[in-house]
Formats: sequence, structure tokens, C-alpha cells
Amino acid sequence: MKERLAIVNGIRSPFCKAGTNMAGVNADDLGAVIVKELIAKIDIPLDLIDEVIIGNVGQPANSPNIARVIALKAGLPESVIAYTVNRNCASGMQSITTGYEKLLAGNGNIVIAGGTESMSGYPLIYGRKMTNLFVHLMRSKTLPQKLSILSKFRPSFLKPILSIVEGLTDPVCSLNMGQTAEVLAREFHISREEQDVFALNSHVKASKAQQSGFFDDEIHPILLPPKYLQIQKTDNSLRHNQTLDNLTKLRPYFDRLTGTVTVGNACPVTDGAGAVMIMLESKAKELGLKPLGYIRDYAYAGLAPNRMGLGPIYATSKLLDKTSMRMSDFDLIEINEAFAAQVIANERAFASKDFANKYLNKYEALGEIDPNIVNINGGAIALGHPVGATGTRLIITLLRSLRSQNKNCGLAALCVGGGQGAAFALEIE
Repeated sequence: MKERLAIVNGIRSPFCKAGTNMAGVNADDLGAVIVKELIAKIDIPLDLIDEVIIGNVGQPANSPNIARVIALKAGLPESVIAYTVNRNCASGMQSITTGYEKLLAGNGNIVIAGGTESMSGYPLIYGRKMTNLFVHLMRSKTLPQKLSILSKFRPSFLKPILSIVEGLTDPVCSLNMGQTAEVLAREFHISREEQDVFALNSHVKASKAQQSGFFDDEIHPILLPPKYLQIQKTDNSLRHNQTLDNLTKLRPYFDRLTGTVTVGNACPVTDGAGAVMIMLESKAKELGLKPLGYIRDYAYAGLAPNRMGLGPIYATSKLLDKTSMRMSDFDLIEINEAFAAQVIANERAFASKDFANKYLNKYEALGEIDPNIVNINGGAIALGHPVGATGTRLIITLLRSLRSQNKNCGLAALCVGGGQGAAFALEIE
């Protein structure tokens, strides 16, 4: 049995809806603030840190290998190496497991891992006709040549491509992520009302958690540019006064004729960052550190891209096989709420013997999930989903939730655009 991974500590930024409070904070600056504060919270010499690994999906053009930029801006020595990973929505988990594997292989002792994303900063892109015109214009040498090229310009060339739309559309199945949620809503016969009720509960739980101060030790405030006189302290997409009536009034967004998925029962596009310090359990004991918790094991799984939302059950099935655990062993569960339909579909799949037979090669269902132990402090529908950072948040939030409830074992799982899933078994003791 391999040694457990110790999550010594972890923090995150507030999660803010793209285009709002943190829109002016670049992804590298956001990550640097969180990494710097994490280091300050843990009293160890900086030269003991071997590497920084950061998950990021929409990597900014001005921050190639954003992990290295974050490490240096956070004040780490130049000798500390760093690199960036991308597994779409699981990038914030991939950074942690990549570090875990390096530590198990003996290639280091202490790693800072996490994720960052400024979805506000996703650029507009010129189409091929406009970019080709620019290329030919730059290569032309004489004024007549330049005028000839410019004469071919048409106003339609300026129609931009939204990179965020491109990034959230799967190139294999040609469906955007919201459309894959509609696929699951139809397959599992999930009504619009069920999705809206689920979304409402996410806001109610998140609102209660925020007002009770649950997130206070998890979130590090962010100074807001350009004057840096205002501070963002809390997640801003949750609605304290959300009602079912408000959700019901929203029109379907991804299938406007017969769809059930709306902007209200889906997660918002979000800015945010998170980071954890990780080391093997034996190293934590050697340094006299008391970890926030441990990763017992993890699994990633692949599935059809058009059903990507079912990633959690595919990955959890592999995780249970690896660990000989059962669903009843988990005291709390965090499933990323990309869409209400996607989480509900997973809950039904977990309880279905037919699904297990057909898709998981198992004779029995994985086991029913008690909704009372799922996302007890709200989920991404209320809190937001900065794609590169969410995986890290799930782990931080789940470990802190286990501690607050005096529980020991938890499951953190999410779906991944492109048809993958991730599942982690976490422990406190």
C-alpha cells in the first residue's frame, strides 16, 4: 500500500463571477497571492520547497508556463522549479496527483500544487480571414502591395470568435458543455423542476456556510486593481435570496426549444485560484506538521465526450476497485456542480444496477448516495467554477467539511470536459 499524501494546508481566493469584481486580476497574479499566503501560513524554510505545479486551462499568452510566473511572483527562490498542467476541469486535481507521483518516486519532498483561472481574461480571437490578412500585410514590402491586400478587407473579417465558447465546446462530439448536460437530462429523465430545486439548495447551503463563517479560514482576500483600495473577501456568485420562482423564470440556454438547462441551474463562468502544500505523510511527521488531511488514493477515468458529466461515477468505480472501499465508507461527498442535471444523473447512476452492468462491468450498483452528505456547504452552482482551480477547492473544502463535522472519510469527484472523470478518497486521520 503506497504512502498517503499529506495536505499540510490549503487556501483559495474568493470565487467571483467572470466580468465582475476580480476581472482586473490576472490569473498569474491571482495564483501568486494565494501561493504567497499559503507559504506564510506554514512555518518552514523556503529552500525546503522543491517544486510548484499549477493547473490552468485557458493559459494567458503573456504568462507562458504560468506556474513558473506564479512561483517567482510569490517570492520563491529562483532555484524552485515549476510547471503547468492541464486536464480541463480536473487541472486543480491533476497538479496535486502529479506532485504526489513525483514524491512517491523520490523526486522531491515538498510540492506546492493548485490551480488558477481568470475566465474574465479569456480573449476574443480573430477568424482565419482576418489573421491571414494581417500576415500578408506584415509580409508586404511596398505601398502598392499593402494597398492591394487592404482592398481585400471586408467588415465581416472583424467578427470575433469567443475563445471561452470555443474552449467549452468539445471538438470531438461538437457539443458545448451545457449541451452535454442536456444529453444527461434526457437520458436520465431529469425534469426542469428537479434541476431548479437542486440549484436552489446549492445557494441555500452556500449562503448558510458563508454567513456562519465556514469559508473564512479557507478564503484569502484579494486586493482589487486598479487602485487596490477595495478588498474582495467572499464568493460573489451565490445568491442569499435565491428562490425557486426566480429560477423557474429563466429560459433554457443551451437548447432553447426543448431544453431544461438554464444559467440558473448551471455553474457560472468564474475567476479564482487555490493552492495546497503537499508532502508524503512520513515527511509531515518528520517536520512535526499536523496536516489538514490526507489523500488515500485517487483515480481518473475516460468516457464518451457527449456524456462527460458522468465522469464522477466512472472514476469512483475505478477508485473503489483500487482501494476495496464501498460508497458507505464515505462520510461526506463533494461532487462538482457543473450542472444540476449532471450531479443528479450521477446520483441516479450510482444507484442503478443496470448502469453498473452496462457501463461499469459490475454486477451490483455502486451504491445509493445520501443527498444529505453531498456538497453540504454548497457547490459550484452557487460558488462558481474557475475551471483550473475547482479541483483544488473541492479537496480543501471537503477536508475542512470533514473536520467541521467530526467525520473522517470523504469522496471528492468531478466531471471533465472531453469525457473524463476524477475521484479522490480523502481522510482526516
